[in-house]
Formats: sequence, C-alpha cells, structure tokens
Amino acid sequence: MNIAVLGGGNIGTQFACISASKGHDVNIYTSKPELWSSELEAHNDDGSITRGQVSLISDDISQVLDGRNIIFITYPAFMFREISELILPHIHEGMYMGVIPGTGGAEYAFSGCIRSGAGLFGLQRVPSVARIIEYGRSVRTEGYRNMLELASIPHSESPKLADFISELFGIPCGVLPNYLNVTLTPSNPILHTTRLRTLFHDYGEWKIYPENPLFYGDWSNESSELLFRCDDELQKICSLLYGLDMSGVKSLKIHYESSTPEQLTRKIRSIKSLNKLRSPMKEHAGGWIPDFSSRYFTADFPFGLAIIEDIADLLNFRAQNITETMKWYRDITGDTSRFSLSDYNIKNMQDFYNIYQQKGLDKMKKATIIDTTRHDTTRHDTTPILVLESRLSLQGEAA
Repeated sequence: MNIAVLGGGNIGTQFACISASKGHDVNIYTSKPELWSSELEAHNDDGSITRGQVSLISDDISQVLDGRNIIFITYPAFMFREISELILPHIHEGMYMGVIPGTGGAEYAFSGCIRSGAGLFGLQRVPSVARIIEYGRSVRTEGYRNMLELASIPHSESPKLADFISELFGIPCGVLPNYLNVTLTPSNPILHTTRLRTLFHDYGEWKIYPENPLFYGDWSNESSELLFRCDDELQKICSLLYGLDMSGVKSLKIHYESSTPEQLTRKIRSIKSLNKLRSPMKEHAGGWIPDFSSRYFTADFPFGLAIIEDIADLLNFRAQNITETMKWYRDITGDTSRFSLSDYNIKNMQDFYNIYQQKGLDKMKKATIIDTTRHDTTRHDTTPILVLESRLSLQGEAA
C-alpha cells in the first residue's frame, strides 16, 4: 500500500513506523519535517524494537498525498475540519481516510472528502498506548489490544479494511454494523470527561491544587459512579436509534468486566499501560491548576461528549448527566461554542439515519481485488496483500 500518515504525535509515529516495517510505502505530513529521521523505531513492552524506513517527511500536503491509497489521520478532533479542507483538493476516488481513533465526528467533518469519492474508516479504540520517546524518531508502545473493531463509510468496504488493519498490527479486527458504532464508543468522550469533572469539581479562579494526581492510577469511586451514569445514558441513546444496529456499542460494564463502581475503580487503576499517567495540569504559583489547552479538554468535550449530547437532543432524550457534565465544562472554561448536527444539514432523524444507512450514496461498484506483493522486512518474505480499488460517487446530501 501507498500510505500517508498525517500528524507526527504519538499515534502518528506509531502508525508510520508499523506501516513502514511491514514494507508499505509511507509518507508523513508534519509541521516540523526538519526534526524527523526517515528511520523510525517502536519500542514494544516485550522488549522488542520494530523498525521502519519511511519514504518522505514533508510539510507539503500535495507531496505527501501524491499517489496514496490510504491516509491515516491522527490529529485531534478539534482539527478535523481544518485537515478536511487541507486534503480535499487532493482527494480522489478509491482513496481511504482512516481516522485513528475514529471518534470525534469524523463522518461530519470529512463529509466533503466523502462526497469527492474517498472512503472513511475508523477504529473504536487505538491498537495500544503509544508515547513518544524522541520526537520524530521513536515511540514506546504498551498494552496492545487482543481485538480491534472497525467501521467504514461505505459499509461495504469494512471487511477489506478490517483485514488490512489486522495484517498491519497482527491483531484480529472485527467489523461493526455502521460508523455510528465508532462515534458513540464509550471511550474518551465519556471516560476523560467524567474523570475531569469529578477531579476538578471544586476548581475556581483562585483554586490551586498541591499536587498533580495520577489520572488513572488515582481513579476514584466518584469518577466511576458518574462514568456509569453517563454510560447508562449512552446505552439508552443507542436503544432509541431504532433505524440502526447499535450492537457494537458495548457498555463499559461489559468492556471493563465491572458491575459496580468499586470494581470499575479497581480495574482502571490496575491498567499497567495507563496508571502512571498524570492528569492534564500545569504548574502555577507553587501548585497545580487544570491545563485547559490539553486535548482532554479541547477534543473530548466539544468534539466528543457534545456530539452525544446533540444526538440525545435530536432524539428528544434528556441525558441529564451528560448535559450536566457539558455544562460544567462550559462554565469552567468559558467555551460557549456548541456542536450542532444542523451545521451539517442534519435537521431530523431521517437526515441522521441517511448518513449511516448510506442513503444518497450510489451503489458501490464491486471492489476489484488486485494481487500485489510487498516485502515484509520483519519476516523476510514476500506476502500477498490486497489493494482496494473502488469507485464511490454521491448524490444529494451526504455525510
């Protein structure tokens, strides 16, 4: 595959390195190309090191996207619209945009690219925790999942894309019923937001905290209780979406195998790959205050929980805990913006269903599978892979 990775952070570095290590031709788009090496390393928690050689590192998007089949988009959700406008002139039929992870309203932000012929796919959760060791050179990966879940627009391409992701990471990748199963995944949009609300519930203009607690390692029962309440509301929202199969949105009680807040607290505290991470705070006047520039605030509230809130409003469902958590965020940050589906010409439930039922999409021409080969530098063999060729056109309103 000819792959472009947009973004040089934790996930971008990981995906670029892993893709290159499997013999794929990889270009990287970054604002700081001069700080990058073409030889990347991923240091794994078993002590092994995965190495990959990328072809191009540039801040010129036209060069990076030239001849690409797959685009991995690893920017935070608040940048989706900007990235969509950046890549739109270079989009062509048969190109696939993979948003990692796939939450954050990608199907809305990249609707113009979809209308221009690109497919969209996203994962419910990232393959592992990734943390940069040395910018532009190496990343540490920990806690690889046993299973990944993927959805795409159009849905017909999901099995092939899931096979590609499975081959890339050596992890089984399942297919979800539709992309909304990614958007409503009970991950960061309710996990981070409920923790932040309980962690900083007493924050005010003159409040300074004596220390920066572990975000996961010091997880509290209060956080678990609010998280469960929001998770219950999310499950109710899914149950009200009668026109869609939402079976892929599993309750956190199932995901974490925890039926009580106390069990959930113990479970989250025990996650080795996460329990040493500090909270999004910054030093101030000899103590600590919340860092409102952190992605935990700038992405997970306005482009995570706010989307769930607006879908609940569209359904005329009162999601009290979700609404109160969003109100707390707006009050504490002064952010008066509000995510609105109407900004994407979604005025009613039928408009909403049309996105995920793919109304307005021409029927996909049957995908042509071309047997090609690429050299796998980790296994020293030549392995057949699939190149996905599709023709996608849109009529009328689209996602």
